[in-house]
Amino acid sequence: MNVDIGPLSLILLAAAATFLWRFLGVILSSRLRPEGAWIQWMTAVAYAVLAALAARMLVLPVGELATIPLWIRLAGAAVGIGVFFVTKRNALAGVVTGTLAFIALVAGH
Repeated sequence: MNVDIGPLSLILLAAAATFLWRFLGVILSSRLRPEGAWIQWMTAVAYAVLAALAARMLVLPVGELATIPLWIRLAGAAVGIGVFFVTKRNALAGVVTGTLAFIALVAGH
């Protein structure tokens, strides 16, 4: 017995699965306290994953980034982090400045 599921059926099934979880998230989120321990834990995990990915890119890069010396990658990150804190946690200023510092260091290397 062969069941032929067309592409449209697969797209509709995937959309239904996606929207089911989103709907449940909306329903359940109204019952969660933003200052609660569970939300604080989830926020901490999200930041930890982001930090781990950034550290992985800096220390063990792949592709073209691996050809850039470690000190240049770390210096660009340090400049960006420094500007982030100096500008009262302005993420845009930190990212732009860190990126420009990285580009300048690579160009001068």
